[in-house]
Amino acid sequence: MPGIDECLLEAMALPGARGAALVDWSSGLALGTAGDSPVGDHETTAAETAELARAAAEYESFAPQAADTAGEPPGQPVEDLILTTRSGYHVLRFVETSFDSSVFLHLWLDRTDGNLALARHRLRVLAEGLVLR
Repeated sequence: MPGIDECLLEAMALPGARGAALVDWSSGLALGTAGDSPVGDHETTAAETAELARAAAEYESFAPQAADTAGEPPGQPVEDLILTTRSGYHVLRFVETSFDSSVFLHLWLDRTDGNLALARHRLRVLAEGLVLR
């Protein structure tokens, strides 16, 4: 089972990967980073993506209350977010943890070389196997 650094290196091996980070969305801090940042500073990117993740995870429009999800397995109400820009894709994959589950993987992909379907699949596998130390 990979730790943070190994997980981010595997994410960076995806076609078109420009940068990756593991972010705590409750604090906005990057727990680990690899590659480049869209704004040149991983901490700024972590804080900004944390705002987006927090909104998706906490607003009822995106994350229905437990009563609304009858029959679904327990866990994060949001699996991932995809934001497209003219030059790239940002994929935020929420990570289930044994503690408060307030972390996500952020992968920044080049729009020309990136494969969004492959990235979503690979991030799901990485998030499921991630060991937070």
